Amino acid sequence: MMAAFEINGLLRKSRRQVCHRIPLAILMATLGGLGFLPTGAAVAAQLRAGVAKVDITNREAGPVNDPLYVKALVLKDDATTAVIITVDAVAIGEIGHIKNDYLAKVRSRLEKELSIKPESVLVNASHCHGIVCGDVDQRTFQAVKEATENLVPVNVGAGVGHENRIMENRRLKLKNGKEIDVRHAYSVPPDDVVAEVGPVDPEIGILRLDRNDGQTLAVVYNFACHPIQGVPSGGNTADLTGFASRVIEDNLSEGTIALFLQGCGGDINPVAYKDVNSPRNAEPLGNMLGLSTLQALRKVQSKKDDRLKVIQETVRLPRADVAERILSMEAEQQKMLQSLQGTSLNLKTFIPLAVKYNLSSEFPSYSSHRYLLEKMLKRDDLVKLDAENRSNMKAYIDNIYVMEQLTRTQTNLALLRKHQADNVAAGSQTIDVEMVGVRVGEFVLVTFPGELTVQIGLNLKKKAPHDLAFVAGYTNGYIYYAPTAEQLRNVGGAQEDSDCILAPAWQQIFEERALALLKKL
Repeated sequence: MMAAFEINGLLRKSRRQVCHRIPLAILMATLGGLGFLPTGAAVAAQLRAGVAKVDITNREAGPVNDPLYVKALVLKDDATTAVIITVDAVAIGEIGHIKNDYLAKVRSRLEKELSIKPESVLVNASHCHGIVCGDVDQRTFQAVKEATENLVPVNVGAGVGHENRIMENRRLKLKNGKEIDVRHAYSVPPDDVVAEVGPVDPEIGILRLDRNDGQTLAVVYNFACHPIQGVPSGGNTADLTGFASRVIEDNLSEGTIALFLQGCGGDINPVAYKDVNSPRNAEPLGNMLGLSTLQALRKVQSKKDDRLKVIQETVRLPRADVAERILSMEAEQQKMLQSLQGTSLNLKTFIPLAVKYNLSSEFPSYSSHRYLLEKMLKRDDLVKLDAENRSNMKAYIDNIYVMEQLTRTQTNLALLRKHQADNVAAGSQTIDVEMVGVRVGEFVLVTFPGELTVQIGLNLKKKAPHDLAFVAGYTNGYIYYAPTAEQLRNVGGAQEDSDCILAPAWQQIFEERALALLKKL
C-alpha cells in the first residue's frame, strides 16, 4: 500500500499535469480500483453555473436598433462563488448613463439578499455607447438572481480565437516623433506626415461552459476593440459586440448566453472608423467577430474541472500633474493662432480652383492651345494667373492645416484641464483602484477599471504564468484612459494620453501587481 503522502503527491501531479487528458472522476475511480484510495472516497465536486440576461434598453431615449443587455454568470463550488456581469454600456459609472453609485448598490443588494460577497462580483462594461435604462442596477440584480436560481453542473473549457479584420490602432505615429489619434472630434493629419501605426491584439479569449448533456450554457469571450461604430439608422445599439453575441447565441444550444468582456481596447477603433463613403455599420464587423469566436469554440473541448478562484486586490497608483504641460500647450496654441494669415480666397472660390489645379497641373486655366498661343506671342498672362492662384491656394491650405491642429489642441487641452483640476481637488497624489483576478478551469483573467491601451494587454499576456491568461479593462468602475508610459510622453497629442488621470509610473506598478495576482490563481 502506498504511503499517504505518496498518494496525495500523485493526485496533485495528476490534476495539474494530466487532468486535461483524463477526467478526474475516471482517475479517482481507477486509483480506487487499484487499492490506492479507500472504498467510497469522495470525488471532487463539479462546478455549477447559472446564467441569465435582462434587457436594459432605454426605449424612451429615441429609436432602438437592437437591444442592450445586462448578463450575469454565476459560478459556484462548495467554497467559492464568482459572479461575472457584463453590461452593454460605455462605463461602470463616471461617464455615460450608469451612475457612480451603481456598483456599490448592486454589490450591497447581492450581499444582503443572496449572500454573495462584494469582492466576488466582477462587472464589465462593453464600452458601447448605447443608452441604458434608469433602473439598470435593479435589472442587474434581477439577472444575477435568475442565474443563481438556475445553477446546473457544468464542464469547463478554455481556448483562444483569432480576428484581425475588424479593428485598427487609432494612434498614428508621426514623422516628427509625435502621436495623434483618429477621432471624430478632430481631423487626421496629412498622409505625408504619418510614419506608422500602433499594434492590435487579434486574440479572442474564450471560456466555454457546457451542461452535462453536452448543451452549451454560456460562452465568455474577451476581445479588445472600441464598439463605437454605430448603425446606419443612428438608433440605440449594443454595437459590434452586441451583434457578435447574437451570432454566437443563435448558433449554439438554445438558451446559450454569450457574455462579452471588453479587453485592452483603449486605443483600438473599429476598422475604417472615419470612412465617409459607406454608412457606419457595426453589424458586419460584429458578425465577423461572432463567427471567429464560433470557429474557435469548435476546437474548445469542455471537461470536468473544479478550479474556481476569485481574488480582489487594491492597487495604489500615482496621479498625474500636467500643469506645466498645460502651460506649454497654451503657448503652442497662441503661436498657432498668430501663424494664421489673411488669404484672398474663401471656401467658395477655393474648391473650384482646387479641382482645376489637380485636374490639370500644366494647363489648369484653359485648354493647352491658349497657353501655346500666349507663349508664341511672348505673353505670360495665364502663367502669372496660375502662379497667383497657386500661392493663394497654398496660403488657404496652410490655414486649414493650422485650424486642424488647433482643434486637436483645443479638444485635448480641455481634457487635460479637467483632469488636472480633478487631481488637485482629490487632495492626494495617488488613487486606489480595484483589481480582480478570476480563474475558471484553465481560463484566467485579471481586471482593471480604466481604458487600458492594447500594449498593456500584450505585455501581460506575454509574461503571464498561464497559457490562457486574459485582461479586461472597463471593470468595476471607471478611471478614464490608462495608456503606456511611452504614450504618456505625448501628453496632449491624443485622447488616450490627455483623457488620463495617471502619471507614467502607473504602468510598471500595475503590470507588476497584475502578474503577481495572476501567479496566485
